[in-house]
Amino acid sequence: MELFTALAIGLIFAIGVFQMLRRNVIRSVIGLIIMANAVNLFLLIAGAYNGLEPAYVGVSGQRSDALPQALVLTAIVISMGGTAFVLSMLYIISSRYKTSDMDQVDGLKN
Repeated sequence: MELFTALAIGLIFAIGVFQMLRRNVIRSVIGLIIMANAVNLFLLIAGAYNGLEPAYVGVSGQRSDALPQALVLTAIVISMGGTAFVLSMLYIISSRYKTSDMDQVDGLKN
């Protein structure tokens, strides 16, 4: 079960990286969100004692470590702030240059 979970999180992270490497800014933002969710899943899964019990409360009543849950909560807040910042930059670029394709945007280096 741990192998399946690791492969699924790795696949989600790879999809996020693939989307971030696109030239379309909207797809890059979607890739950023997907990648942030993959990191949050990784942190949440890393907090479980073993692969049979969920990360919050086990079947036996034994509680897992609360530190990964606090890290995930902090990562969610930080990723939402970063996403809001990137979306605001996307709005400014698309309103100024009337496109979301980075190949068609001129004057960013000036």
